[in-house]
Amino acid sequence: MDVQFVVFLVVVVAAVSLVVAVVNWLLAHWWVLLAAAVLAVLSGLGWWQQRVRRVQWEQVQARALRYGLAQLDALSHRQFEHAVRDLMRRDGCADAVQVGGQGDLGADVKATDPLGRRWVIQCKHRKNGERGSAVGTPDLQVLNGTGRPVHNGDVVVLVTNGRITQPGRDFAKQQRLHLVDRRVLGEWAAGSRPLWELLRALPPPRRPSALS
Repeated sequence: MDVQFVVFLVVVVAAVSLVVAVVNWLLAHWWVLLAAAVLAVLSGLGWWQQRVRRVQWEQVQARALRYGLAQLDALSHRQFEHAVRDLMRRDGCADAVQVGGQGDLGADVKATDPLGRRWVIQCKHRKNGERGSAVGTPDLQVLNGTGRPVHNGDVVVLVTNGRITQPGRDFAKQQRLHLVDRRVLGEWAAGSRPLWELLRALPPPRRPSALS
């Protein structure tokens, strides 16, 4: 008989014997299983309660989120994108995500509002705020070229803590793009009203909602 086969049989017999011994011991000491099950249930309940409390606290913090314009000016461009994402989440867009970066095709933040509309947001941060360079038509042309055809946006928005040129405003109006300039951004970030209450001529809801 092959030595390896003999060793295999010995290992199998030993394993089976061990399992049988453990099962017999547990059957003779059934209260150990009961105690272990109770501990497992209590531990699971404790973990779940902690998770619920953490989620509730995060929701409270999110609802209380406020930014002043000076705070927003002090952010980096990436931090500004995260701030816009967090404000959308504060307003009820649970799926809001920051997607800006190389190859973002004009979208820095995407979100779905409680009325089912898909938001595509391009962020333009200016370190010097309103004293920085103004956002012009070229930036808006990029957003217009991708916001609906590529990202399937219902509401296509440019958000800046700076200024927007008049030709840029004219182009945005022609193309049904929405602008959040420094004034609107300040009102949105420092208040409790969602962005869709501050903008005009938004598309109709995609689905019924308590807000409709």
